[in-house]
Amino acid sequence: MDHGSCTDSAETPYRQPLGDGLLLCAAADEGDVGRVAEFNGIIHGPETAMMTRNLFTYHPNTQGKDLIFVEDEHSGQVVSSLCLIPWTWRYEGVEIPAGEMGIVGTLEAYRRRGLVRAQVGYFKRRLRERGCLISHIQGIPYYYRQFGYEYALPLEGGLRLETRCVPDPPGVLLTFRLATRDDLPALMRLYDEASQDLAIHAVRDEATWRYLLTYTDGTETEHETWIIQDTDRQVVAYMRLPEHHFGEELVVDEVSRLRFETALAVLHHLKTLAVERQKPGIRLNLPAGCTLLRLARSLGGHDLGTYAWQIHVPDFAALLRMLGPVLERRIAESPFVGLTRDLRLSLYRETLLLRFVAGRLTEVVNLGFTGDEPLRFPPLSFIPLLLGYRMWEELRATHPDVNVAPAWRLLTDTLFPRVASFIYTIY
Repeated sequence: MDHGSCTDSAETPYRQPLGDGLLLCAAADEGDVGRVAEFNGIIHGPETAMMTRNLFTYHPNTQGKDLIFVEDEHSGQVVSSLCLIPWTWRYEGVEIPAGEMGIVGTLEAYRRRGLVRAQVGYFKRRLRERGCLISHIQGIPYYYRQFGYEYALPLEGGLRLETRCVPDPPGVLLTFRLATRDDLPALMRLYDEASQDLAIHAVRDEATWRYLLTYTDGTETEHETWIIQDTDRQVVAYMRLPEHHFGEELVVDEVSRLRFETALAVLHHLKTLAVERQKPGIRLNLPAGCTLLRLARSLGGHDLGTYAWQIHVPDFAALLRMLGPVLERRIAESPFVGLTRDLRLSLYRETLLLRFVAGRLTEVVNLGFTGDEPLRFPPLSFIPLLLGYRMWEELRATHPDVNVAPAWRLLTDTLFPRVASFIYTIY
């Protein structure tokens, strides 16, 4: 099912018996999409039902084979479902195909029967078919570790600011209005500018922006997108406020770059909205380094901490090859410029050899199991290091089976530094 079409007559619908009268299926037509949407509405609520329909009818990235479900043959009822939502991430200039595991649910009477595990098996097959080198999920705590997921990128959390702490804005004349599709060029430009401050971020093309402004009303991911204009009616900034979120405050979960005076005016506008809507405060679910969050913190904002995206890497060697330009740039900007050396990284069950010649990563080879190596990481512990979420010393503090030999520590810090990342939604 490509965008705008819910069936491919040349393909046989995927249906695999699971036993006990249950079938593992992928959506083959609009009827399947509607049935899974209705099921998701029962499990998660009507907004998620509409989100499912729109994602698999209008989103430019999705295909029917990415909508997975289990059907009870006897009743024809959908009893469990999850889906693959395709993204493109950019990691310091390198674009990486990623697949989110989303909208997971099972009817209570069918739980603890391995249905999610069966669907995850098909999901991981779809990851390979799509060439996804990363998979991510927001997900409940702990559960997804069994499928190879580890916390490795910041998600939500942020900061809470009382409205009484927001000062009057300076004499900067700005106007605020809701965005329309005519604002697409400005929104794309401002998003791309703000993304330059983030080592890892989601790529949004025009089709994705158009989806966000057209097909999210009434869904779980509905947002107000606010445009900020100067006295010449030039668009200078934007921000997005989700309709559905944790907490009772007025929430901002996306914002462009802001000058200090603009940030003050934005906070004052948020204060006005919070008072009008009888919200108890302002909550900013934003990157730690963005101006709006830093300003709110300086005004007495209360740090709420953050949750995290759970990340799965299907093939570490393939991802490291893809990230070759990132690693080479880090080498070139360090005392290791021109490095010629083999780095052997043990993930315990397998060892990866990274070969650098004159500062270039010429190959990444999976050597299989080799035993003791100078760098040792349990596979899940390596994910937050690779994505710049944790330094190896931090991982070592809580995982004694993480080890970097002294002679390799400076190189490890060079190749895998902490970086600023944040993933804004594409749906």
